[in-house]
Amino acid sequence: MSFPLLTATAALPAIGAVATAAVPAARRNAAKSLALLVSLATLALAIVILVRFDPDGDRYQLTESHSWIKEFGVRYELGVDGIAVVLIALTALLIPFIILAGWHDADPLETGSKRWRPTQGFFALILAVEAMVIISFEATDVFLFYIFFEAMLIPMYFLIGGFGDRAHQHGEETASTQRSYAAVKFLLYNLAGGLIMLAAVIGLYVVAGNFSLTEIAEARANGTLDMATNTERWLFLGFFFAFAVKAPLWPLHTWLPNAMGEATAPVAVLITAVVDKVGTFAMLRFCLQLFPEASKWATPVILVLALISIIYGALLAVGQRDIKRLVAYASISHFGFIVMGIFAMTSQGQSGATLYMVNHGISTAALMLVAGFLISRRGSRLIADYGGVQKVAPVLAGTFLIGGLATLSLPGLAPFVSEFLVLVGTFARYPAIGIIATFGIVLAALYTLVLYQRTMTGPVKPEVSAMPDLRVRELLVVAPLIVLLIFLGVYPKPVTDIVNPAVQQTLSDVHEKDPKPEVEAAK
Repeated sequence: MSFPLLTATAALPAIGAVATAAVPAARRNAAKSLALLVSLATLALAIVILVRFDPDGDRYQLTESHSWIKEFGVRYELGVDGIAVVLIALTALLIPFIILAGWHDADPLETGSKRWRPTQGFFALILAVEAMVIISFEATDVFLFYIFFEAMLIPMYFLIGGFGDRAHQHGEETASTQRSYAAVKFLLYNLAGGLIMLAAVIGLYVVAGNFSLTEIAEARANGTLDMATNTERWLFLGFFFAFAVKAPLWPLHTWLPNAMGEATAPVAVLITAVVDKVGTFAMLRFCLQLFPEASKWATPVILVLALISIIYGALLAVGQRDIKRLVAYASISHFGFIVMGIFAMTSQGQSGATLYMVNHGISTAALMLVAGFLISRRGSRLIADYGGVQKVAPVLAGTFLIGGLATLSLPGLAPFVSEFLVLVGTFARYPAIGIIATFGIVLAALYTLVLYQRTMTGPVKPEVSAMPDLRVRELLVVAPLIVLLIFLGVYPKPVTDIVNPAVQQTLSDVHEKDPKPEVEAAK
């Protein structure tokens, strides 16, 4: 029996979470070091998956299948395609940086604090989220996926509500109330989506007789499983609603600014760069593969919602006074691009959307983590409380600028390639949608450059005059992310080579081909 590599990659952070939580309360640094080591070991396993995966091989590789709940046809089935492989690698890559960035975020508020293992709990919860996200990317049994899709809400709820941002302008009591509100709103929105999806999962079982993604998709392809049109559409809507909440897509997005604003910067990165990617990934894996006709039926409406997300998120980012909420609304705009690329139903659009998931994760992590370092120094999230930072902390300002330029998709940085592919793929089939979406790029330049101008340039405010520059630990967090943004901006081929075959198979699932360009014949 071959080594269960996929199980090991998900199980390692789960075991590490339990071990980290069990470290004695007096040994906080040991808990931090253990969590970091576990995350690095998980990254090593993810790299092994990346190396062993053959883009030109079978669609699902490194597969594992075991009977679980035989009476209901539930199996423990895992497998990865090219899309899942790059997202597992992204998750495993970001977690060590999240842990390093949050090294002191869960230290007791005062000496002699009696809170129950605050540090151990914080890092254990991060590892628990990593385990659940990874197995969600690996699961090819719909019921297995659903369990972890919902279960990851629990540790995220405690990370938002229990370990919130300390840089609050209205006192600890008000901050605690707002953290609780943000955590509950996050949980209720995602639980509502999950409950609707559960009804659709049960409906799928009634129709198909099992939960195996590969068996159901194969049966649909060869005609042995024929869903009624209305049945397929209702099931699609049940799945899509849950994924649109997680993504988040307008108008189901309102939980995200609260959650990111009240969470610590590393947890905000965990939300938008890691957890939310499960929603857009699931649209590709489950919506398009299980319900191809319903996906095409819903495409016009979904593209309009994605377009609204792009413009609406960017407009609200322009008007923000809070740094973290600005990044949150920018992410809503970026997720609109990702959803638009998925449902453009072209190879460029879907390759760009998958690449965008990776590049958005890296760029948002870079920008938000540097913003977190900035906020921790000044003790304020308000843009108006800063000014002239680049004169006293030039390295911090420089990395903040690069993260911001990546966010606005500057050519030469990673997000530009993915955004370009999404727009090209969308324009090829829906030119009006593609043209209007380009205004999101203009607005991104506006909110990013205005943010930099107001915080980093101008006269040095007295409150920031003694601000220290990035420390060694912080440079270890930011520098690799900046290098990746530049590398993938110049040479995205390593990712696109893995992703493109999986995208072609997804297009085949929905019986779509790239539209041929209308070129006038040469005379």
